[in-house]
Amino acid sequence: MRLCLVILFWMVFVFAGFAEVKKPEIVYKYKQYEKFDFEDMVVEGETGSPGDLSVSSRFQRKFSNKLPYRKNFHAEIKKAVERIR
Repeated sequence: MRLCLVILFWMVFVFAGFAEVKKPEIVYKYKQYEKFDFEDMVVEGETGSPGDLSVSSRFQRKFSNKLPYRKNFHAEIKKAVERIR
């Protein structure tokens, strides 16, 4: 008798594990057309022109040269030519 109950419970759990749960089908519906009535809308505010220049001037930064200033590089050029020979 106990063996039959054990087998019965085992079969119930095995078949319950293979059972498929059916998910509900979700259908999304979007509006096909929507009408806006702009005649009834009222916008309050002031109108005006931006003036002559609408772009503000910005600070222009000057960069300093990190290399030392030299009038000529004749000595370096002569050394380079001598190394080639």
